[in-house]
Amino acid sequence: MLRLLILLLFSGLLLAGCAGHAPQESIPADQRETVVLLHGLGRSTQAMYYLQYRLEHAGFEVFNIGYPSREKAPEELVRLLHDRVRICCAAKKKVHFVAHSLGGVMVRALLGERREINLGRVVLLGTPNRGTELVDWLADNRLFRVLAGSTAQRLGTSADAFPRRLPAPDYELGIIAGNRSINPVGSWVLRGPDDGIVSVESTQVAGMKDFLVASAGHVLMRYSDDVANEVIGFLRRGRFPHESDSAREEE
Repeated sequence: MLRLLILLLFSGLLLAGCAGHAPQESIPADQRETVVLLHGLGRSTQAMYYLQYRLEHAGFEVFNIGYPSREKAPEELVRLLHDRVRICCAAKKKVHFVAHSLGGVMVRALLGERREINLGRVVLLGTPNRGTELVDWLADNRLFRVLAGSTAQRLGTSADAFPRRLPAPDYELGIIAGNRSINPVGSWVLRGPDDGIVSVESTQVAGMKDFLVASAGHVLMRYSDDVANEVIGFLRRGRFPHESDSAREEE
């Protein structure tokens, strides 16, 4: 029963809302930088609508790209995403990436191969860069294998897990982890602070430029005003604003 509960939460069968927005900035179309958004496991482009809204109102051109996260192996997903990013963005003057959960693993895999874009900065939200113990725990569960798909099964913490075989970033990378969980069983399986699906420690990767722990859960961080503000700040300046920076600016 516990494994079934965790499976449902892992698959993202949760509802969430969003509120608030930033005023739209007047930036000429030919001067706007581009952001590619990638959703997580079992999701669609709808999962990234709020971040798309915030980024567009901050003056970015946004491409919210979907992919069949549960239907293909990770290598196939990377090839598919490479084609979709090339089609939308090869001619853009600067291309940033913002991705949630599995989407962040896909971005790192994509950028570890050939690039046909002028790469800007990258922000990953709740991404299991070192894998997640939940996949280790569910590895022998037949229902998990059927519902989650082949890519999810390769997100464990072993040395040969897909995230652990990715190259270190040679680009400006910011990572946001969540430390608020509504999944007590998931938090029991995970080690240390976590967002219910991924531990804070597992989101980190050598070579990242900045790191932030947000008071948010795995799903709800996509709808957080504070997280959106941090994402926009990193894309603009290469670092997260953090609350302490905001306080200093007000003094």
